[in-house]
Amino acid sequence: MFRDVVLPLLYGLIIFFGGMKLMETALQRMAGPMLAEWLNRATSAPWKGMAFSAGATAILQSSTAVTVLTIGLANARLITYGRTLGIILGTNIGTCLTTELVGLQIGRAALPLLVISLTGWAVFVVLSERNQAAPERTRISLFNIQCSFLAAAGFALVMTGIQVMQSIAVPLRSMGVFQWFLDRSADSLWWGFLAGACLTALIHSSAAVISMAITLAATGVLPVEIGIAIVIGSNVGTCITAVIAAAGGASAGKFVAASHVVLNIAGALLFMPLIGQLHAASAWLSADNGAQIAHAQTLFNIISSLIALPFCYLPIWHKKPPAHAPSAKSPAA
Repeated sequence: MFRDVVLPLLYGLIIFFGGMKLMETALQRMAGPMLAEWLNRATSAPWKGMAFSAGATAILQSSTAVTVLTIGLANARLITYGRTLGIILGTNIGTCLTTELVGLQIGRAALPLLVISLTGWAVFVVLSERNQAAPERTRISLFNIQCSFLAAAGFALVMTGIQVMQSIAVPLRSMGVFQWFLDRSADSLWWGFLAGACLTALIHSSAAVISMAITLAATGVLPVEIGIAIVIGSNVGTCITAVIAAAGGASAGKFVAASHVVLNIAGALLFMPLIGQLHAASAWLSADNGAQIAHAQTLFNIISSLIALPFCYLPIWHKKPPAHAPSAKSPAA
């Protein structure tokens, strides 16, 4: 079991997380310094905040980075409660980009993409060294191109990690414990929900948990409806990072974290009884099991956010958070 399941899973997760962190860091080096200013300017209305934070999360590949930044802005009394709610809804939508890319099952292109990306990065590092006396605009452009190649390399590592994790599919079929889980989940999809929530809270990455579900479904080990339940649970489990980031901070930051928890739990409770319909809609979009889970994640987050958006316009939220306090800090995941 250790050699066939645990070791490949750990190895795959290490590569996956390494790729995610490389991609996130490279993209944040490009856009991170201006993100707070952009976020403050682009959130004059909740729907604008939702749209902007969805784009920012998709670009940065980190809902945690945007959520933690929002906690800091709220603690600094720079944005109203209503605007923070719009940002939170947008982060849920932005996270779908990664899972949609994973759902495409493009792992075969991972190694060529990694080689091309690292080669391009090395070329532009040399160019940057040779153009130290160039105008600042040129140097910034060269730096951004370097970061783009590194982000592509990170994505290639993510795909490689998923390919490694796919190797556990065959051993899992013969494991009694996994079959026991599938039997329980067949009786109640809440078992899948709890598995997704607990795993995500444990490893602080909904993308990793959803990617594993997509991988297992694509290889035929995991039924799609159980995979969708795991996805919905992972959306609740991912709230743990925001809760940790807000702990010990001002009440404004705690409001952001609490809103994140309430909105995600409400969406989960709404869609858990509708998993059959969600599966049918995703099956209409794709015949591939893995892609169906990715599409279900996207539909779940977009519909949940659109349903919750009107509540962001209630007059009770149209005030700035009280009590200025230093922003809580937490490493982005």
